[in-house]
Amino acid sequence: MSMGQLFINGSWRRGDGEPFQSYAPATGDELWTGNGASTANADDAIAAATAAFEKWRKRALADRLSGIQKFIDLLKSNKHAIALAIARETGKPLWDATTEVVAMVGKADISVKAYQERTGTKVAEASGAAMRLTHRPHGVMAVIGPFNFPGHLPNGHIIPALIAGNTIVFKPSEMTPFVAQETINLWDQAGLPKGVINLIQGDRNVAAYLVTHEQVKGVLFTGGIQAGTAIHKTLAGQPGKILALELGGNNPIIAWDIEDKSAAARITLRSVYITSGQRCTCAKRLIIQDGEEGDAIIAALNSLLDKVRVGAPESDPEPFMGPLISARAADEVLAEQQELIADGAVSVRASERLALGAAFLSPGIIDVTPLKSRQDKEIFGPLLQVIRVKTFDAALKEANDTRFGLAAGLISDSQALFDQFINEINAGIVNWNRQTTGASSAAPFGGIGLSGNHRPAGYYAADYSAWPMASLIVEGKVTDEGPIPGVGA
Repeated sequence: MSMGQLFINGSWRRGDGEPFQSYAPATGDELWTGNGASTANADDAIAAATAAFEKWRKRALADRLSGIQKFIDLLKSNKHAIALAIARETGKPLWDATTEVVAMVGKADISVKAYQERTGTKVAEASGAAMRLTHRPHGVMAVIGPFNFPGHLPNGHIIPALIAGNTIVFKPSEMTPFVAQETINLWDQAGLPKGVINLIQGDRNVAAYLVTHEQVKGVLFTGGIQAGTAIHKTLAGQPGKILALELGGNNPIIAWDIEDKSAAARITLRSVYITSGQRCTCAKRLIIQDGEEGDAIIAALNSLLDKVRVGAPESDPEPFMGPLISARAADEVLAEQQELIADGAVSVRASERLALGAAFLSPGIIDVTPLKSRQDKEIFGPLLQVIRVKTFDAALKEANDTRFGLAAGLISDSQALFDQFINEINAGIVNWNRQTTGASSAAPFGGIGLSGNHRPAGYYAADYSAWPMASLIVEGKVTDEGPIPGVGA
C-alpha cells in the first residue's frame, strides 16, 4: 500500500483535506491511502505554478524539451512498474496497461511535431510589412484526468502544455490516485523547476475549486458527460479561460456485406469489449442487416465470446478482459441491462457478475431492435446493443441517431459503402475494417456534439496549449507611409 501525498512546489506533502483510499478492483486490496487537497493546498499548488510560469515560458524550447525528455527516459526505464500500477489500480490486463505506457512514451515526439507545425513561429510578407505569427502559453493549466487511462490521457495534455510553456496543476481521478502519484514521482526525478508541475488529490469538490480559481487560465478535462457539462456551465461567461473537453460517446459500428464473418467478429470484439468496454471509443451499438447476414455475424461473435478469458490483471494465461473499475460500476451496467430488458429488449448473451469478484462481468449482447425508442447514453462496460435494419441507408440513420459523435466504424468488403459511410457519418474518428478503439496520437482526437468541444486531444492538443499573436512589422527607421485620404498635408 502506498501512502498518499500531494506534490506542490517541488515537495511532497500530506494533504489537509478529506481522507480517501484507492482499491484494486480485482482483489479489493487497498493500494493507496491518504488525504485529498484542502482549498489551502490547492491555493498553494496554483500559487507555485503561477510563480513558476514566467521563468518556465521564457526558457528556450530546447531547455523545456530537455526536462520532458528526462521524464520520457525515466518512463521507459520504469515501464513495467508503471504498467503494473495501472493494471492493479484500473483492473486492466497487464498487456493492456503496457500499451498505455507505450502510448505515453510516444507522446513526446508527436507533441513536439504538433507544436512546431500547428503553433510555433511563422513569418510571411504582407502589404509591405512582415507578418509574424507567434504563440504564447496561457499560464497555469488545470489537468483533470479520468480513471480508464490514468497515465496516457493526462499525459496527453501535460506534455503539450509544458512544451508550449505552461505550468500544470494535475488533479487525477479519485479512483486512480496511485498511478498519478507514481507518474508525478518520475516528473520529480526528471528535475523540472519547482512549481512547473504540481499534483493535488481529491474528489469532484477539489476539481470544482481548481476549475473556478481565477489564476487557472485553462482547464483540460477528460471524463464523463455529466462532469464535463458541469464544468462547461461553470465556465460560461469566462471566454478568457481555455477549455478542452473529451467526454466519450455512444459509438456505432456497422457490419454490412462481409464474406469473412469470423474476421468481422474479431474486429467487433476489439471494438466493444477491450478494457471491459471502458474506453470512450468503444463501440456501444452494432448495426447489422436484418436476416441471415446479420444472424451469421452475431453467431460468429457469440462463438468468439465463448473463448474470451476474463481474469485478474496478472493472471496466467493472460486474460482479454479484467474487472470494471469498481463493483459500483459493474452494478450500473447490470442495472442498464435490466432496464433495457424491462423496456422490451431481448438478451442474446447476458452480461453477468462472475465468481471472480464483484467488479467482474462477463461480456454481454442485447438486441434493442424491438424498442420503439432507445435511450442515447454511454453504457460504460462490456454490454453491446444490437440494432437490425433492412437497408444500409437505415443503418446510417441509426448510426447518426445520437447526440454524441466521437467514434464510428464500418466493417465491410465494399468500397462503395465506405465512400457513403465516410461522407454521411457524424463522428470525429471514423475507421474502416479496424476497431473503433484504434486511434492515433498523430491525428486529432475528439468528436462532435456531446462528445466534447471538437478536438481536445491527440495532434490538436497543441492548439489548446498556446494562443496566437499576429504582428505586422516594418523594421528600421520610422518613415511616413504617405498621404492619408481625408487628412490634409
